[in-house]
Amino acid sequence: MKDIKLGLAICGSFCTLHKCVDIAGSLVEKGYSVQPILSFNVAKLDTRFYDAKTFREEIEKVTGREVIDTIEGAEPIGPKRMFDVLLVLPCTGNTLAKLAHGITDTPVTMAVKSHMRGNMPVVIALSTNDGLGASYENIGRLMNMKNFYFVPYEQDDSLNKPKSLVFRKDKVNAALDNALIGKQVELIPRTNS
Repeated sequence: MKDIKLGLAICGSFCTLHKCVDIAGSLVEKGYSVQPILSFNVAKLDTRFYDAKTFREEIEKVTGREVIDTIEGAEPIGPKRMFDVLLVLPCTGNTLAKLAHGITDTPVTMAVKSHMRGNMPVVIALSTNDGLGASYENIGRLMNMKNFYFVPYEQDDSLNKPKSLVFRKDKVNAALDNALIGKQVELIPRTNS
């Protein structure tokens, strides 16, 4: 994947931020040029999973690039054709709803809007506690919109969080590879029954 420019838009599913650092590192190793973009909450909130400053330092170190963390910083993404593909990882239910309804009020939603003006692919890696609840209609809405692709996902904890969905870390590369050629990677694996 040499010379592929990837925007990595990171939202506040704070329990999955450690996966973002790992995935960003593996994408860089694979040859992607990765530009991190942080939502306002990821850029500013300290949580039990990460403090904002530490996360920023780690993602900048892994990617070798300063983060974009403002709406005005994300606006030129489309006009300058900065990326070949944009990965929203993790994509919260809140951001999912905003994307499904055309709301642009964070660096991440502006990055997606700007990137899509050139008919470029956006890959969604879900992480939401209401994926099989209130967010379900937004998943369906985006699946029916041109240039949106999904990383395969599964229930996070069907016993304790029956509506929660989370992306499959092992399927991120396949989702990106397929999106770059205009295809949705298989979301539900086939069984030999």
